[in-house]
This record gives sequence, structure tokens and C-alpha cells, in this order.
Amino acid sequence: MISIGYARHFDAAQAVRQCAATIPKGDARMLLAFCGGKHDPQAVLAALRSEFGPVPIVGGSAAGALCHQAGGYSGLEIALAAFTDAAMLPAILAEPGMQEGEQATGQRLGARIAAVAAPGAVVLLLFDSVARSAPLRLHPASEIVRGVTAGLGAQTVRLVGGGTLTDMNLSDGWVFDGTGCRKHTAVALVFPPQVTADIAILHGCRPVSTFMDITRIDGADVFELDGKPALAVIEQMLGLPLGGSQGQDLSLIATLGEKQGDPFAPYDESAYVNRLILSANREAGSITLFEPDFARGTRVQIMARDNGLMLESVRHGIANINRAIVAERAFLALYIDCAGRASARSGAAVEEADLVRNGLPPGLPLLGFYSGVEVAPFDGYSRPLDWTGVITVLSRTP
Repeated sequence: MISIGYARHFDAAQAVRQCAATIPKGDARMLLAFCGGKHDPQAVLAALRSEFGPVPIVGGSAAGALCHQAGGYSGLEIALAAFTDAAMLPAILAEPGMQEGEQATGQRLGARIAAVAAPGAVVLLLFDSVARSAPLRLHPASEIVRGVTAGLGAQTVRLVGGGTLTDMNLSDGWVFDGTGCRKHTAVALVFPPQVTADIAILHGCRPVSTFMDITRIDGADVFELDGKPALAVIEQMLGLPLGGSQGQDLSLIATLGEKQGDPFAPYDESAYVNRLILSANREAGSITLFEPDFARGTRVQIMARDNGLMLESVRHGIANINRAIVAERAFLALYIDCAGRASARSGAAVEEADLVRNGLPPGLPLLGFYSGVEVAPFDGYSRPLDWTGVITVLSRTP
């Protein structure tokens, strides 16, 4: 049902040829493809069409990519999954216009999903994370997902996904929408009702502060925690100054986490929704989060990124997903991995993606990419998550 191709080469055509060598000719009915940002997307598209013909191509840029055999984030990787079974093909829906409004775009897409999806259908959502690079502005995943949820109305789906990047420096991002390469576009793959999903969310942060209230915030910019300058509070809690006048090192050290459910329940990493810190403004004493979905009065804790906990979370999540799946029914594992979890960014001695590659059953096709943000069902509904890895195993009902 699925064939995987993976290659790393500076020449896009050569990389695609290497990928195609592992996929039976003429079998592909749709390609799910992710490629490093050093490749020209038009060259990649041309090479894919040359090898596979006029099949729909969805996916996009990736800060890195992986499969069972290999993984990396040099910017030269290309990884693809070729869908060969017509009964398992998803409907492809693309909605442009995010530069005019992410929530409105999401709502239009959600309404289109509702029109074709069976109740509980698995939906893969992809969008380009970077709206512009100078000055940097992201397409907020929280606005996109809020819009999709509104557009769905009473329809229920299992929504997973991620934002695409060209590299770990947030330089750019784009998507393949089935017909070409696009910017400012959200794409949904709506799988047929016979496709089910087992999902594991991998975390890796621990609280290092008491609960604090956000007392001043404007969009994604947090100015005050408990009435004090947010940057000063975080520096004091961490016990060290955060290097650089703009605080660029902040996202490598800490996040802000909102605990779900009972705030006095014992610590459980899976109870937290964490928000990465994009940058800091020392003059204003503020920090800028990846998402603008916190508000005045949101109760948060400062969370330290813990590499040991991250690796343990991967091992635990892999064990859980392996117990959940039925091997003869599972046909694809998709790993959407926050780019910050790569060892080059996190400083971990072990690549956590390698634990995923080696921990999942070797006979289960695996495709993964490094993302800007991850989307997964959490606490009853789907929402964006930061500094997580999301494993989704697609299976066919008996």
C-alpha cells in the first residue's frame, strides 16, 4: 500500500532518482513528499513528475526528513511516501489566502473538510509556517486550527499535522498542494472512513517555577508575569541571563507551559501545552511566543527543556504506540517532529528521531519531517503543540 523513498543529494533530480529506485514503477497514485530547503521546489516537482508521471504531489519543505533507513537535516534530504492503493487515497483540499487571514482561511478549509469527511475521519493538515522572513512573521497555527474547528461545525475529525519550514532558522516555508508549490496555503488530506489512526504525542519539558498569571499580553508578545517584566522573571527563575540583547537563546532553554486539568494534580508532562519562545525584547522586557493563543489571566509555568525527559518520553511513547497498533493493519507511520528537538538545536547526545526510527516495527513504512509546529488531538480536541513529536500510525479497518 505504501512505498518509501529517501535520499540526500545536492542535485534534486539525482535525489529523486534515488528515491524512485525503491518504489515500483507505475504503482504510485499519490506522493506525500518532503524536501530540504536547499532544494529548489520547482526542480523537485519537475523531477518527481518525470519519474512518477502526473500523480498528485502533496507535502512541502522540511527542516529535515527521515525514514527507517536514515534521517537528517542538512537541507538536502528528500523523503516521500508513494500511495499505491486507490482505496486508501485521501481527498486533497487546498485553501490559499493565509496572508489575508489565517483564521478565515482555516474556516474555509474546515467547511470543505466537513463536506467530504466521514464522522471521525483522519485528516492531515499541512501549512507553510513562515509568512515572511524580514521582519519574521509566522502563520500562527492556533489561528489556522481555530478556523478549521469553526468551519467543521458539528463534524468531528481526528486532525493531525504540522507547519513546514525550509530550515531550522525559520527562513521560509512552502507546501505542495497536489498541483504545485504554494505559499500562504493550508492543505488537508481527508482519509476515507476505513483509515484509522493511533497517535502518540512525545514531550520533554518540566516546570521550574510556580504558577504565574499573564498580566499583560498583546497577541504573541508577553510583557508581564504576575505584574513583573516577563523577561526578568524568566531570567530570575532560570538563574542565568539569557545571552544576546534580543534574547535569541531563549527558545533553546525555556518555554511557557499551560497545565490542563487539575493544576494540583501530580506532575504529568502530557498535561502541558507548551509555547516556544520565538524571541525576546530586552528593552521592553517582553518575550514573543510562537503562538498568540495565550491571554491575560492565562496561568502558566516556566518550563525547562529537558533532554533526558525528552528521550524517555520518546521511549515511552514508542512502547505505547507499538502496543496499540495491529501490525497487519498498519500501513504508514508519520512522524512530525519539532525542529528544536534535533540534537543540533537541543544539544541532546542522542537524536530522538533515531529512537523513533529504530523503535517502530521495521516492516511498517515510516515517513517523517522536522516541523515548525505540530498539531494533534489533545484534551479532547486538536490544537497546536510546541517542542513535541507526534507519531501517527495509519491503519486499515478489517
